[in-house]
Amino acid sequence: FILKYMSEHTLTKVENVVVEKEKVEIKQEVAKESKEETIIETKVESKDETTEEDEEFDFSKEYEDSDDEMEDIPHHLLDIKEYNEEYTVYDYQKDARNIIDDLLSKNKNIIMVGGTGLYIKAALYDYKFYKEDNNNYNELSNEELYNRIISIDNNVIVDKNNKRRLVRTLANLNNEGIQTDGDKLLYDNVIFIGLETDRDNLYDRINKRVDMMLQNGLEDEARYFYNKEKTKAIMTPIGYKELFMYFDNELSKEEAINMIKQNSRHYAKRQFTWYRNKMNMKWFNTDYNNFDNTINEVIKYIEKEIS
Repeated sequence: FILKYMSEHTLTKVENVVVEKEKVEIKQEVAKESKEETIIETKVESKDETTEEDEEFDFSKEYEDSDDEMEDIPHHLLDIKEYNEEYTVYDYQKDARNIIDDLLSKNKNIIMVGGTGLYIKAALYDYKFYKEDNNNYNELSNEELYNRIISIDNNVIVDKNNKRRLVRTLANLNNEGIQTDGDKLLYDNVIFIGLETDRDNLYDRINKRVDMMLQNGLEDEARYFYNKEKTKAIMTPIGYKELFMYFDNELSKEEAINMIKQNSRHYAKRQFTWYRNKMNMKWFNTDYNNFDNTINEVIKYIEKEIS
């Protein structure tokens, strides 16, 4: 296994990828900055009956770009859910482990790319999850339910007056409750690799990437989902919710864009801190002027580790 974490990426929970390869190597495609940014990772076409308004945004170009970037390398757990379907870290743990076990049985090497650290640890370490009895929640008031929800995840958007939705949201969050710290690695020959750069360069690249996302149609994509159900998949990633505030005249367009950039920078910082503190990561400084230098440095490290 190789875990590659591009420290300038701000990826969503569902974006973690298991990539099958014939040899343990870092290819040139690792060097590319992914166009599958935070908000693009949640792109899906609704299974509902479409309307003229729904058809205004065409996702096909984004899928073509993704296919080009994949370079015929098999990818897994991409675009597996609709935006209105629940998908928890517990679901990801089961799906990722099934794929890992299947590929290992075929003597394949695997690259996991992320992303949210909890999902990586849930897949590779002995994390255990529990489920709570939803009936206990029915005795709570709406305010009590809401306070419990935001104590777990203060980014959740939920109608405070809809008790059924509050109960379901709290149940889903608690289904992700971690029972153990999960410090025991379940697989052999795992190599964790992180790519880093100085903060000024990182923040500059994040800002430029947001500009690129907007040029590639982020605003149109956000409008596509604006009048749809505000699910966790829509309201959690950075990008949509800020533009929704612009659509609601709560922010100017410039303020919304600046907020996307700011939230992306903060999220990247939190991810970097998490990996620093929670995982045994080997970090490499990224040479953006000649990325081949970084690739060769990483390859030498991997060859040394597996020799």
